[in-house]
Amino acid sequence: MHISKKKCTFALKLNHFNKIMEKIDELDRKILKIITKSARIPFKDVAEQCGVSRAAVHQRVQKMFDNGVITGSSYHVQPKMLGYQLCVYIGITMEKASMYNQVISALNEIPEVVEAQYTLGAFGILIKVYARDNEHLLHILNTKIQTIPGVADTTTLTALAQPIYRQLPIEI
Repeated sequence: MHISKKKCTFALKLNHFNKIMEKIDELDRKILKIITKSARIPFKDVAEQCGVSRAAVHQRVQKMFDNGVITGSSYHVQPKMLGYQLCVYIGITMEKASMYNQVISALNEIPEVVEAQYTLGAFGILIKVYARDNEHLLHILNTKIQTIPGVADTTTLTALAQPIYRQLPIEI
């Protein structure tokens, strides 16, 4: 039986993920629940709420960073405050699925593209894009996205509002 390199790599990543999930205990979940509500909360306050030392919280958080459980801590800036009035989702149909890496690499060079998902269904890739106005969006589409080798077609959906924006809840 022949197992492809991709399947083997995926299996290794899944095994690594499962091992990490086994190591996330109730204290880790408590810490995550607190810090996902406010990334600016001092570890001293987290420690008090969890009934452990500040050093324990620091070590746990560092371990979760190292294992990829936590992938960042950042401030969220409202794009409209920077002059970006439009938020759109663009579904990309590729010429061939094998061109995925090339297309993603090119999309990564476009600063207005803030998110990309590899999807099943109508599109191969779904991206989130911010534009200052319709003219700017047209420029991004015509001169940046649709000129990428491997992009066969695009479908644009305009977001009117974002009534829900949150992290997944942390169950303890």
